[in-house]
Amino acid sequence: MKKKQMYLHHSVDGAAPKKPRAYDAKFRVTKAYRASLPDMMEAAHDTVQGVNVPIQQVGVSNFKLPLKFRTKQGRQLTLESSITGTVSLEAELKGINMSRIVRSFYDHKDEVFTGEWMGKILKAYLRKVQSKDARLKISFSYPMVQRSLRSGLDGYQFYKVAFEGVMTHEGHYRRFIHFDFVYSSACPCSAELNEHARDRRGVYGVPHSQRSNARITLEEADGKKIWIEDVQAHCLRALQTETQVMVKREDEQAFAELNGANLKFVEDAARLLYREFDRDRRIKDFRIACSHLESLHSHDAVSVISKGVKGGFTADFMDFGSLLC
Repeated sequence: MKKKQMYLHHSVDGAAPKKPRAYDAKFRVTKAYRASLPDMMEAAHDTVQGVNVPIQQVGVSNFKLPLKFRTKQGRQLTLESSITGTVSLEAELKGINMSRIVRSFYDHKDEVFTGEWMGKILKAYLRKVQSKDARLKISFSYPMVQRSLRSGLDGYQFYKVAFEGVMTHEGHYRRFIHFDFVYSSACPCSAELNEHARDRRGVYGVPHSQRSNARITLEEADGKKIWIEDVQAHCLRALQTETQVMVKREDEQAFAELNGANLKFVEDAARLLYREFDRDRRIKDFRIACSHLESLHSHDAVSVISKGVKGGFTADFMDFGSLLC
């Protein structure tokens, strides 16, 4: 049986020309044809809808690329990365060509990621979309080998990391690192109350502890380089009780002892981290947000602290839901 052809009907001055609903896989685009294509981003000013005001950020979010990163030890890792790229938009412009932002990355996708690489991308798409300000954030999961506490087993710990770059039309470039560190927090109050019950009444109890998360946001000092491994080491020295990957019974016992030796409220965690990051001269500024996912309560205990640099980060953080781990 002959296949029926589907048509679209358009009425123009009473005529109804029939156009086939079919994709022409053989059609090839010429330079002249491409030049004839309409570009709404270059439309007249009066096509702007709403109020003619600037937009501070417009762009693309969560497009994926396998990007290359170098470890502190000199090895190269290829990691799936989620990229958000935005630019500012002037009031008289209708919009931007968002595919140009994506193409800016593909032009450099085979290079190893560095802070300078990110600055080069920012400059490229500032130029391509003719914008004043640009922002870039690259998020990925970073693997590091963790040795168990006593059994000698190795396992991969994965860290939620993001690199962020901001460039203004004056060419001022700032770099930030966002790093999540997951740890155990055993409550000092609960531990003391359990000891009291054991001493006074001979009652056995278990202090409450919980998985907790600290998000470090830091800005590198001009001309300085801090590695992801350095940020992890600062967190570990400060808090001691990082969650474990591979464990045998001796490791579980060791972890209980480690928590007993490092009891901490959420306020303690913030101050311990502050001390550690404040010592590093490679770090210009930082903000630390901690969330202890309480096993005692149906809510979480949280704290936020910043370095206190004039004009720098403030303790302006309320997205504690993003710290669930």
